[in-house]
Amino acid sequence: MAPAPQLEPRAGAGPAARTGVQAILIGNPNTGKTTLFNLLCGARAKTSNFPGTTTALRVGTLRLPDAVVDVLDMPGLYDLTLDTPEARIVRNAMNEVRRRGDIVIVIVDASNLPRNLLLVGQLLAVDARLVICLNMTDVAARRGLRIDADALSARLGVPVVPMTAAKGEGLSELRRVIAAGPQADEPRLRARDLPVAGAPHKLITAWARSVAEEVSTVEAGAAARRRSLTERTDRVLTHPVYGFALFIAVMGGLFWALFALAAVPMDLIDTTFASLSALVQSVLPDGAFRDLVTDGIIGGIAGTVVFLPQICFLFFLISLLEDTGYLARAAFVMDRFLYPFGLPGHAFVPLLTAHACALPGIMSTRLIPGRRDRLVTILVAPFMSCSARLPVFVLLTSLLFAGQPGLAAVAFAGCFMLGAGAAFLSALLFSKTILRGRAQPMILELPAYQKPSVRNALFTARDQGLSFLKTAGTAIMAICIVMWWLSAYPRSDTPVQAQQLRTQAETAAPDDAAALRVEADRLETRAQQSGSFAGRIGRTLQPVFAPLGYDWQLTVGLLTSFLAREVFVSTMAVLGGVGDDEDGVIAGVRAMRRDDGRPVFTQATAASALVFFVLAMQCLPTLVVTRRESGSLKWAVLQLGYMSGVAYLAAFVVYQALSAAGVS
Repeated sequence: MAPAPQLEPRAGAGPAARTGVQAILIGNPNTGKTTLFNLLCGARAKTSNFPGTTTALRVGTLRLPDAVVDVLDMPGLYDLTLDTPEARIVRNAMNEVRRRGDIVIVIVDASNLPRNLLLVGQLLAVDARLVICLNMTDVAARRGLRIDADALSARLGVPVVPMTAAKGEGLSELRRVIAAGPQADEPRLRARDLPVAGAPHKLITAWARSVAEEVSTVEAGAAARRRSLTERTDRVLTHPVYGFALFIAVMGGLFWALFALAAVPMDLIDTTFASLSALVQSVLPDGAFRDLVTDGIIGGIAGTVVFLPQICFLFFLISLLEDTGYLARAAFVMDRFLYPFGLPGHAFVPLLTAHACALPGIMSTRLIPGRRDRLVTILVAPFMSCSARLPVFVLLTSLLFAGQPGLAAVAFAGCFMLGAGAAFLSALLFSKTILRGRAQPMILELPAYQKPSVRNALFTARDQGLSFLKTAGTAIMAICIVMWWLSAYPRSDTPVQAQQLRTQAETAAPDDAAALRVEADRLETRAQQSGSFAGRIGRTLQPVFAPLGYDWQLTVGLLTSFLAREVFVSTMAVLGGVGDDEDGVIAGVRAMRRDDGRPVFTQATAASALVFFVLAMQCLPTLVVTRRESGSLKWAVLQLGYMSGVAYLAAFVVYQALSAAGVS
């Protein structure tokens, strides 16, 4: 069995010594486990995969007056006996707990004691050192529940610490209990009271209910009022019509906030790296090394870091929604629509997120409980048209419907519908073939409504951002460097026309000279693109894409777009020798000619390219994240092959059908 992760000793830990004992946090979902972890460890935490799995755990350091304890935040689970990744991880950890004598801190929702005591009963049977954190006592009080912590401690035979982790109440007492270690006078359960391993589920459930009744008192009036308000709210939020309309409004607001909040730091990142590139260009001498640093390394890092604000803001906002209790209700609403396609309701956040960027969309599949459901969602998420495709859609719809803005707008909207339709149908196909089975039924316990924790959201955003930079970032930068090298070598001779323009610039007026030099640069870049390895590969592979109506220039644009979709527009602008403004790019690309003098973009070719870009996997960084989140290279390769095949087939049908109909 896989051992629990171990933290290496940290330098400068001070006089406190490591005990060699770990504190394991276990509890049902939505019990405040993450909040407690952040209280105990704060910034002294990191994310790590549990050995032998792809499930991410948070590990951190708790500093006590005389010791340092490593804290592991286990995945949330309801039942230790289920055959799920989360339950298997906790079972493996409990085997290590018994061997090492670790502390098991069980977080219990005081407002739902019977349900939480089911897991407590299963853990008691393991014969480990348990500490019960009776959390959310404030929520229980508002519901008219009063729980006698001393009576519960005597009944269970383990320490019970009442807490309101969201407010930091009870933290000092919990730290004291952890530091004290096992006490000789701790009460112990009588053997007849202890649920034994393998006991029938009904027996442990009955035991949990009886314990809760013994230690709890209920103020009927207050409980009824609170329950009535919650039920009325849930009737609206989970209604098939009203709930769906509110869901659209909430998600629309989330993505508006995401773009609004991320725009400024993304622009700042672009400006910073542009300035850094300019500085390096002014310091280093002209040559291959300078080009590698500015275009390959700095450009690769910039292309990675620019996604960071979106990822951090997204997970910050999702964490806030999850804390309020709304996210579970939204998943319940969307489950009715997604379930027939083999997707769980939990998939709605990743799929919606993928409209901004597939990278955070795939990363947010961690919210989905089952591995099969996670894999299906990961595989189809890139079909959702992300923001990086927008420049390509604008260019191709403008070429397809020149002077017809109404039809161009309809085609633009149709791109999003086509991508979503492909995602749902592909999910259905996978559910019938390689990932056979149905989505897990949406059986969930709706968490209590509560005030979200900004502290938790900030820690979540930090962890996800660092995880992205550490894992995906290095691979993305390597890809950027390789693509730069393919585009930069071998070096081509300067075109005669470019030399003539530079000669004219020497005697021209300042403004005219600048324009001549810009035009000369474009000609040189176009010649370099054409003669580079990327250009040669484009000419070699052009026969493969000829059935789609593509010449070598369009093939080069297609290949370079695998670095990032939006690169397609700049590549075509360079090959077409056109300006940087949008109108100039569209006009210049429309005027591009093939080697035989025909337009590069006929209507049939533009339509074919538009369909291809909607459906194709043209983002290598997405494959890197898929490899990491799925835990296997085979899923990333399958995603690339399947999406590319679907895109090629659809584009082939569109081009051949339009050509047969006489559309040129």
